[in-house]
Amino acid sequence: MLLVVGRVGRAHGIRGEVLVALRTDDPDARFAPGTVLVTDPAERGPLTVVSARRHSGRYVVAFDGVADRAAAEALTGTALVVESADLAPTVDPDEFHDAQLLGLRVQSADGADIGELTDVVHGPGGDLLVVRLQAAGEDREVLVPFVREMVPTVDVPAGLVVIDPPEGLLQL
Repeated sequence: MLLVVGRVGRAHGIRGEVLVALRTDDPDARFAPGTVLVTDPAERGPLTVVSARRHSGRYVVAFDGVADRAAAEALTGTALVVESADLAPTVDPDEFHDAQLLGLRVQSADGADIGELTDVVHGPGGDLLVVRLQAAGEDREVLVPFVREMVPTVDVPAGLVVIDPPEGLLQL
């Protein structure tokens, strides 16, 4: 499974550098010089990192073969991806790779089946689990904040996420 570790934003300067919106907690490893990244759409890559640095709260990356502003602008919107099998396992038992969570069964704290975890959304306010409700003939999605108070149990080997949302969250 391919996982997005960044998305190319606008060009930075005239020498082919781009701003990258990070989707990884380890940008120094993911964007180390020499790293080859697969792209989506595929015809824009693969891209080899030449250099990467933080600049004014952003990440600036230069890729091999992207030598000017026009070439950098052609990459705008490109997703930078890695194979999930290439990710190192997490050492913190409360930390998960998104790919580990996708497709897990979701139950309420009282054991009732709720649905399936279909996505993880990372935002400035925190992470959200996208749960497709499938109980009682429903077929819609709800967002559940990924905090211990609402998600007390994540058991990847058992394929299960237990949620304890406040009253009304699943009815919105």
